[in-house]
Amino acid sequence: MVVLTSSTREQDHGTRRGAGSFFHAAAFHPIVRHFAIFAVLIGAWEIGARTGTIDPLVLPAPSAIAEAMWRLFVTQRNIWWHLLVTIGEVLAGFTAGSILGIGLAIVVGLNPMVRKLLKPYVIVLEATPRIAIGPLIIAALGFGWSSKITIVMLVCFFAPFINTLSGMLSVNEGAYELFRSLRANKWQIFTKLMLLDAMPVIMAGLRLAMASALSGALVAEFISASEGMGVLLKRYTASLNMASAFGCLLTLTALGFAIYRTMEAVGNRIVFWRHAPQMDAVSRRRQAQWQRNWGA
Repeated sequence: MVVLTSSTREQDHGTRRGAGSFFHAAAFHPIVRHFAIFAVLIGAWEIGARTGTIDPLVLPAPSAIAEAMWRLFVTQRNIWWHLLVTIGEVLAGFTAGSILGIGLAIVVGLNPMVRKLLKPYVIVLEATPRIAIGPLIIAALGFGWSSKITIVMLVCFFAPFINTLSGMLSVNEGAYELFRSLRANKWQIFTKLMLLDAMPVIMAGLRLAMASALSGALVAEFISASEGMGVLLKRYTASLNMASAFGCLLTLTALGFAIYRTMEAVGNRIVFWRHAPQMDAVSRRRQAQWQRNWGA
């Protein structure tokens, strides 16, 4: 005969309570919660598409999208070249636009006379919708890679330019006076104070530029191109192959997410002493200050 003492009952109750709290915590874990919501949405979407509640020409079933992506990447493999073309346009345009934007911002930031001379032109160019210039660029440069890269470069130019210039114009006054009192020359002030102080904001501008580069490349391909993800997406949409079109859209979403995470990791690696979300807020404040200084 087994005698249950009070301590045994308390241990058993504690075990059940511990197991219950474990499952309760697991059920309310953010990952589990988001996965459950995602599964419910996908299930409802699939049921609605199969029963005809959702028009497949507007929103195809998730299973049809998965099958289309399998064909695009594995069976037919016709998406790989278009994906590489778009990535090439993004990287080339981003590199050119960032180098031009940062370089011109350094020149303007170090020369008040140049800053006064370029002020009205920069304001006008910033107010002009860059995408609207796309057809003019294609008409001038043709339908090849050069026009697409130029459009991406123009889209990526202003974020690095504004952030770099605002960072250089917003240098810490106390640190600047300290450098002057130590008889630092202009090169030392630029490299050891202005550039380092502006580096977090520059990285935030580069992150914004890279996020805009993919959109610029797609718009350029929508206007006129024979290859690229924009061409493939437009082709499938025109032929009402919505499953393949959604497959291209999901691929572009994954590409944009990978680009953002890569730039975030690179920025945290370079500017290791500052936190990226804080720099986004600083970037917005300095952009507002830049607009006040330039009279925008």
